[in-house]
Amino acid sequence: MDWTRSFQRSIDYIEENIKEPLDINEIARLMNISPFYYQKIFSILCGFSVGEYIRSRRLALAGGELARSDGKVIEIALKYGYDTPEGFARAFVKFHGVSPSAAKKGAPLRSYARLSVAITMKGGSVMDYKVVKKEAFKVIEKKIVCSVNGGSNDEIPAFWDRCHADGTVKRLLELTSDRTDIFGICYAHTQEKAQTFDYSIAAKVDGSADMPEGFSANVIPARTWVVFECKGAMPDAVQRLWHRICTEFFPSSQYEPTYEMDIEAYKDGDMTSPDYRCEIWVPVKDKT
Repeated sequence: MDWTRSFQRSIDYIEENIKEPLDINEIARLMNISPFYYQKIFSILCGFSVGEYIRSRRLALAGGELARSDGKVIEIALKYGYDTPEGFARAFVKFHGVSPSAAKKGAPLRSYARLSVAITMKGGSVMDYKVVKKEAFKVIEKKIVCSVNGGSNDEIPAFWDRCHADGTVKRLLELTSDRTDIFGICYAHTQEKAQTFDYSIAAKVDGSADMPEGFSANVIPARTWVVFECKGAMPDAVQRLWHRICTEFFPSSQYEPTYEMDIEAYKDGDMTSPDYRCEIWVPVKDKT
């Protein structure tokens, strides 16, 4: 995949259709990846969600149009996707700090520039990783369904909190065959129009492990994985590593993700410690 061109193509599509209803499935198709992974990569690269970008661009453009034209507030609200002037006014004030009527009278407004993908040259840096071919392995997991539209930002941390509090994590540590890693697994739905993805907290087990009540079993298929080592306090360290994976490793390596899942492997320990270590596993295929 040419990350720069394909991602820029998706941004161009958003901008060309900014006044129309936008479907995340159509946007993701331009990169030939699932809606979940498009939004994940977008957030990693940009620091905000694709929904936030679209909303901010629409409000910035609407502000400029109010300031320079004689258009009615309701007309401009409808043009930029708001069904009522009240809803438009609330969003407008939150973004610009002034009302639409004040904008028409010349009040100061905020701009929000369109995204443009650029390659930035940096000094050499080291990323610790290894390429590992793993046979299929069984996991026992507890799973939730998350919203593609940014729900994972709140749902996944809350799920981990619940699983620590109710003993799920402790139980998985007791069950795991290697007695070390607890996995956080993102499963991308492959069907079109999928608005959700599955996320599980899991442990690798052998074939004879008993199935506790409330858990389910799954088989992670045989794959080639790039395994990245992460060191630092969670969640900041893993978020920084994901950014480097997307901006440094994959654009310049011989591999690209398969976009079917990814795994964060956490070890038992103090996750707030600057010395805490975990891993990110990404299934890959050769670009050639």
